[in-house]
Amino acid sequence: MIMEILKQKTHTIQDCKVMLDFDLAALYEVETRVLNQAVSRNSSRFPDDFMFRLSQNEWESMSSQFVMTSSSRRPKKALPYAFTEQGIAMLSSVLRSERAVQTNILIMRTFVLIRHYALSHKELSEKLRELEGKFADVYQTLGYFLDKNRLENGQADRKRIGY
Repeated sequence: MIMEILKQKTHTIQDCKVMLDFDLAALYEVETRVLNQAVSRNSSRFPDDFMFRLSQNEWESMSSQFVMTSSSRRPKKALPYAFTEQGIAMLSSVLRSERAVQTNILIMRTFVLIRHYALSHKELSEKLRELEGKFADVYQTLGYFLDKNRLENGQADRKRIGY
């Protein structure tokens, strides 16, 4: 159940799997403001590939895709932070509660499941393309033999004129 919730809270932004600050704050059972303050106090632990702020366009695009249950979860003026898998792992060193550690373990397991799913999906797609290629060869060969058979039967069934 919790894994499904985590999958729903995981988004792809800038070709990265990320979770937004307010979703993480809810999972860690802290206010978004508290989470962001802890991150700000330890900004050296969060380089750009661990965390980034959404652009206005990205936020508008995302917010049109889901409905937030509470307008108090996200201040109107501030754009949310997006945390990559590495950034989420780093959060456990910033938020030191037992709840943060347990939540972080679940989130890491979810990211691993998503990665495995993506890899297996890619492998299945490649196998499907390979099979489609093999079937294309079979259909081409069948077409050749059917055409050849029609030509041979077409000549034999004709009424001969002359000799």
